[in-house]
Amino acid sequence: MLEAEVEDAENLAMAHWPIPVDLFVSEKHPSLPRGLLAFADSSGNILFRLNSLSHHPKKTLRILDSAGNPLISIYRHHFPRSKCTYVSWLKDGSWQGFKGDDGQKDLIFQVQRVSNKFARTELEAFLVAENHRGELTCDFKVKGCHFQRSCTIYNGDSIVAQTSLMHKLRQIYVSRRKFQLTMFPSFVDPALIVAVVVIFLVNGPKKSKILDKLPVSI
Repeated sequence: MLEAEVEDAENLAMAHWPIPVDLFVSEKHPSLPRGLLAFADSSGNILFRLNSLSHHPKKTLRILDSAGNPLISIYRHHFPRSKCTYVSWLKDGSWQGFKGDDGQKDLIFQVQRVSNKFARTELEAFLVAENHRGELTCDFKVKGCHFQRSCTIYNGDSIVAQTSLMHKLRQIYVSRRKFQLTMFPSFVDPALIVAVVVIFLVNGPKKSKILDKLPVSI
């Protein structure tokens, strides 16, 4: 879809595509070390990838473009409410996304977990630019099942994006190591959508994470 226009993350962000765009998410992309999450188009070209800084005290997650440039850095919120200006309303264990890789300076969004059960995970995302004045309002809602790698991202009543496993005809078991992200026509930054999907993946309940390596029976 839109293969001529969507050659990299920058073009994708500028396209404001008129039809849905599919990205394929996997930890086994041939161009990356095993275990690094890649978001590729139908031709296998990487548009986004996830880099986890496990040695960092806060275990930073970074969304990178195809050239390896940091777009969004994601931190888990663990500090006291009294020391935080923007996130005094957040509970411990929520997530924050900052622009680029310049530390926790340019806050873009905040994500709060609403529900985290085996069969259902719900998140709410708040854009700082939209909530710097007055009462905080939720900009995006995420609802889905972590075990099924399935979620839907809503902006109001509109569906912004969805993830789903890649079912094949006559296939009894479906691997959860690779799934599909469909982004529907909108003006939402695709890097933001990718970041929210990543947070959804790491927010699964403990029981689901234990079963992560098992395939899904259909």
